[in-house]
Amino acid sequence: MKQGLRLSFPTPFEIALLLTAFCLAGAILFTRPATVGVATYTMEVLGFWKMGFWELLEFTLQMVLILVFGHALAISPVVDKGLVAMAKYAKDNITAVLLTAGITLLAGYINWGFGLILGALFARKIGEHSQANQIPINYPLVAAAGYVGMLVWHGGFSGSAPLKVAEPNHFLIDKIGVIGVGETLLSPFNFTINAVLVLAILLTFYFLAKSKKTTTTLPERSEVSILEKPKNYLGLIVGLVILGLSLVDFFSIPHEGLGFITLNFVNFFLLGIGLCLHRDLNHYVKAIQNALGGATGIILQFPFYAGILGILKYSGLLVLVAAFFGENSSASTFPVWTFFSAALINLFVPSGGGQWAVQGPVVMEAAKTFGLSYAKVIMALAYGDQLSNMLQPFWALPLLAITGVSAKEVIRYTAVVFLVAAIVLGVGVYLMF
Repeated sequence: MKQGLRLSFPTPFEIALLLTAFCLAGAILFTRPATVGVATYTMEVLGFWKMGFWELLEFTLQMVLILVFGHALAISPVVDKGLVAMAKYAKDNITAVLLTAGITLLAGYINWGFGLILGALFARKIGEHSQANQIPINYPLVAAAGYVGMLVWHGGFSGSAPLKVAEPNHFLIDKIGVIGVGETLLSPFNFTINAVLVLAILLTFYFLAKSKKTTTTLPERSEVSILEKPKNYLGLIVGLVILGLSLVDFFSIPHEGLGFITLNFVNFFLLGIGLCLHRDLNHYVKAIQNALGGATGIILQFPFYAGILGILKYSGLLVLVAAFFGENSSASTFPVWTFFSAALINLFVPSGGGQWAVQGPVVMEAAKTFGLSYAKVIMALAYGDQLSNMLQPFWALPLLAITGVSAKEVIRYTAVVFLVAAIVLGVGVYLMF
């Protein structure tokens, strides 16, 4: 008997291609001048795509490094043993899921790259512990819990937009001035919203873990061991030098604020501490080789998302989308529209920094018109940007590689978390104005 046609869930790369086609069609439909033919403008928009394709190479490498260095740090002997020790507290499916979610949320709040890798590795350790001890768990749900750090990152200490506007020379300095992290990331309203959000996430996973079926089967995955005793301490010496240089920036805080915490600083710091924890330089090289596999998707796909950003930016489509929300809102509703528009745009440009560079000027101009707090509008955009990560599998690529689960299995659960978080953050944005 012939089986019926079965539709498969698209891969992350296929989603990137579908979004590219969608943006291409949208630009042609909504931004084509009346005096220009469809065929001619189609070639022009393809030119926009090509222009954007290579514009984020520096940012792409920064993203690759933060994942690779974070991965190498997370599989260091000290961290690895710590994860194994914590995994032993997983006695059943509920504790396995909540423990993974809790650790991932904490790590993601501190730094999104470290949280992304640590959450994935901890989910794997939980799975290995449960399988070895015949503890039935829902492994895909545990893997989904290892991804939720991307739902709190932009309101955490590595948030791109809040850190960018805290720099003394950011690109909007003439329009909004310097906005310190005390008004954004370290503000009472941000701490409150994050506290409620974390509680809602944990409750959601509790009910999911309580109601979903469990399994003890893990996908096969091989990883090079890096737990041998160090044969030399050259890595430790180099790492200490790098951390020492990082302290120079740290001691400049009274003069420059927290603007020194850039992606380059974070990568430099992760490199230094990773070398220190591995100690042996050859072991660290092996860890980097191990970690590079998880960055394959970013290397391949990020230029395509940069191309999408090129279409949105050079065709004016992104301005039209942002302007639509601005023109159809008031001072009381604009922050909520900003939140949801940021969530929508993040599906097409999964980059907090890249999205702020394009959407930020439009949003800030509208905030000025409505007389709204710049700091709070920035956070509304940041909350929206992080929200749709639960539907966009791009940043889940390292997690999928480490845990061995599919994007379909993860998004099945993160979509539920997305709905809960959308309510919490949407209401929070409305109330904070």
